[in-house]
Amino acid sequence: MRVNWDHIKLACLSVAVIALYGFADHRSKKKKVDDFSIVFMGDNNLYITEGAVNKLLIQNYGPVKNRPKEQLVLNTIEEVLLSNDMVKNAQVYLTVNGELISKIVQRKPIGRVEGVSKFYLDDLGERMPLSKYHSARVPIITGKITGKSLEDAYVILNYINADDFLRKNVIGIHIEEEGKYQLKFRMENFVVNLGGVDNLNEKFKNFMAFYAKATKDNSLENYAIVSLEFNNQVVCTKI
Repeated sequence: MRVNWDHIKLACLSVAVIALYGFADHRSKKKKVDDFSIVFMGDNNLYITEGAVNKLLIQNYGPVKNRPKEQLVLNTIEEVLLSNDMVKNAQVYLTVNGELISKIVQRKPIGRVEGVSKFYLDDLGERMPLSKYHSARVPIITGKITGKSLEDAYVILNYINADDFLRKNVIGIHIEEEGKYQLKFRMENFVVNLGGVDNLNEKFKNFMAFYAKATKDNSLENYAIVSLEFNNQVVCTKI
């Protein structure tokens, strides 16, 4: 009976490779986390700080630095980070050098509600608590706050943020009642009665035509209220 040494050598090599891989994997899991880094993606305005993230992890997961890698459950760490009201998304991973990195995307406020309750309206139209670390410079929403009026305010804010001029000049939305919204501009005592959120394109097109003409005529300061509530009309009230 002839012995096929090639097959035996191949089998031994395979066993050796598997054993080495298993040994390396075991040693890797036993290694401890050398460092922990937090990276905030996107906006530099921090509504939650690195210190607050560390405190959140320690309270809900325990220390991660100098912890054996085999004890880490990355999905659980991500869930802990996502439990914070300021965090929109979180990704946690380990580098080959033993560094644990957390990439955090914060929620983005687009409006601030001032009333009995104070909170932000974020870019998904959801309520976001105020932050003790940073105050966002966004339009202030006042008046009769309801679920429907906040939905409409979100539509208006999205339109405003898509236009460079409006984004720079609209500083507030006042809700007189559902379907009756008033925009406050940087110019003192200058407000725009928008009405509802229907036909926003047409309303703002008419407003921009009025604004350009009034600016050219140096008459803008003569007006206190500009109404866009009526179809294809701009009705102005002088001071």
